[in-house]
Amino acid sequence: MLFNIFERKFILFGQVFWPQDFFLLALTLVTLFVFVILFTVAFGRIWCGWACPQTLFMEMVFRKIEFLIEGDANEQRRINNGPWNAKKIRRKVTKQIIFIALSVLIAHITMAYLISIEEVKVIISQSPSEHMAGFIGLMVFTGIFYGVFAYFREQACIAVCPYGRLQGVLLVKDSIVVAYDYKRGEPRGTFFKGENRAEAGKGDCIHCTQCVQVCPTGIDIRQGLQYECIGCAACVDGCDQVMDKMGYPKGLIRYVSENGLEGHFDRAAMMKRVTRPRVLIYTAILIAIIIAAGLSLASRNPLKVDVLRDRGALAREAAPGVIENVYRVQIMNTDETPRRFTIEAAGLPGIKVVGVEQPVAVEAAGSKLLPLRLTVAAESAPPGTHKVELRVRAVEDANVSRDEHTTFILPKP
Repeated sequence: MLFNIFERKFILFGQVFWPQDFFLLALTLVTLFVFVILFTVAFGRIWCGWACPQTLFMEMVFRKIEFLIEGDANEQRRINNGPWNAKKIRRKVTKQIIFIALSVLIAHITMAYLISIEEVKVIISQSPSEHMAGFIGLMVFTGIFYGVFAYFREQACIAVCPYGRLQGVLLVKDSIVVAYDYKRGEPRGTFFKGENRAEAGKGDCIHCTQCVQVCPTGIDIRQGLQYECIGCAACVDGCDQVMDKMGYPKGLIRYVSENGLEGHFDRAAMMKRVTRPRVLIYTAILIAIIIAAGLSLASRNPLKVDVLRDRGALAREAAPGVIENVYRVQIMNTDETPRRFTIEAAGLPGIKVVGVEQPVAVEAAGSKLLPLRLTVAAESAPPGTHKVELRVRAVEDANVSRDEHTTFILPKP
């Protein structure tokens, strides 16, 4: 994948998109968006908890390194509240150096998605003064990633990402979310050795606050579903460990729907959840978009041609009795193989293409902008504006062709 916004060139799984293909790119992005909405309706914030790059980098990379160097959450609090000694300085400096190195690596990978890995190699192999814009971009990306993963962390999910706010509109009572079983857990109370909690009128929740301590966004899942919950299930793992030690069944906090907590979740309810109107509507929209995108991509012409008149010289006499119009033609090859193209003109008697060495070679997934002149005899048509056609054909494959219309001006004598 390549998202080169600077050259307005996008590549998705081998398909090259130019600004002329914007509707196809928009259709692809809408497909992904509807796909995420559909899964949110059915399964809650599964994207946030298990697929979002922010969560993956934070939980699978940065936080694991932090635990390896500074220990678990309790140990980290003890270190943070303790005096600055050689051990604390060594741990803090080591962690920050590793975080900066990882941020540099992620910044370079991100830049590769924007300008290609080849361009990144050129930037890092030469002096920054020769590629100042690229060097500044890499430093900015490094600073952003370091700030997010080292300090801002889950606040990006709460304060920056709009998806958390959007889920409140999408979720329904049958959506699968991380939830606390209040019927089983309440009334919560501190555990005392040897007590019978049922006789004491207490639920299975011993109020250890383990679910709160392990939550990356700092919420209390026992207060109900909140938009800060990213569905990572850290509270599920923490609570299950406590339940194991207590000898109680797991699942006090688990993946379940609101109807499931209320006891309305059975096989019939599950089928109802899958076939409810909102899910069916989103599914129908998604299928329609996928079909439209598939048909558009299947019938897509790998050749794009733009023709612009040269406004500085609309029409001029190139030789006695010969009128010339000047154009700028951009040929875009969206295929993954280089091609050669021929250019012909039609629409006026004796019209010719001059000033272009043919065939025109265009690299794979590349474009070429070239000046082009059309000439006709002055007496071939009456003065005025005439429609003409430029025919661009691939030498290697006659089926790859494009006909573009433009105008030819014949001035009054």
